[in-house]
Amino acid sequence: MIYDYIAKNYLPQLQYQLRVARISATPEEYVARVLKKTMMGTILLGMLLFMLMDQQGQPIWYTLVGIVGIFFVGAWFGFQQPKIRGYSRAKDIDREVVFAGRYLLVKLHSGRPLVNALFDAANSYGVASKYFQEIVRDIELGTPVEQAVEHAMTYSASANFRRILFQIHVALRLGMNVTKSLEAVLEDIQKEQLVMVQSYGKKLSSVTLVYMLVAVVFPSLGMTILTVLLSFTQIQLNLFTYGAVIVLLVILNFIFISIFRGIRPQVNI
Repeated sequence: MIYDYIAKNYLPQLQYQLRVARISATPEEYVARVLKKTMMGTILLGMLLFMLMDQQGQPIWYTLVGIVGIFFVGAWFGFQQPKIRGYSRAKDIDREVVFAGRYLLVKLHSGRPLVNALFDAANSYGVASKYFQEIVRDIELGTPVEQAVEHAMTYSASANFRRILFQIHVALRLGMNVTKSLEAVLEDIQKEQLVMVQSYGKKLSSVTLVYMLVAVVFPSLGMTILTVLLSFTQIQLNLFTYGAVIVLLVILNFIFISIFRGIRPQVNI
């Protein structure tokens, strides 16, 4: 089928991304779902675009080009959703990964076996517990402990959580004590997070400076200078122009809010 062809030839990483994002669908099913939703949205937006272009007296091929563009843009965003959800999962895990590792260490130092410590971590509080619950769920369904940990390690969205699971996997395979190696990994992760926090301060000052210039200084001075210059001519600024400037400023502020959120390190030391 066409869905299988698209998934295999144009989206080779889709199956891995779906598993990382924990989306319960095969690549073919997900491609079919995205294309059907995109087609429905394209039809609705295409009708609105057709009526708008018809009122403006524009050629029909403008509408056709717009419909094709809407379809491809919508499909692209739909196929990016697994990657976005995987990135969101990674941020959630990284925020709690140090505390989850320390919780395991506390249980191990208290004499709990490694498998029992995993079950305790799954029943604990915090965001990271639900990711241990996925391992425990596989174990309860009959999957060997080592295989369940390896599966979680392979399809973990967070590289830091993958490092912790790797130490657990090695300990289960070799029957060794994981305490010292886990302490070393957690110390490295914590140092990396401290470096991220320090670099965030430098990035924040630079982005704040750009924000002040682009979204505050330039618009205010620009409108003032433009108003003064136009006062010497016959051109007058109408309500539409002011409305367009306000909309542009709102869009700029939303863009900078997204930038500020994106550069903020997802750590909780």
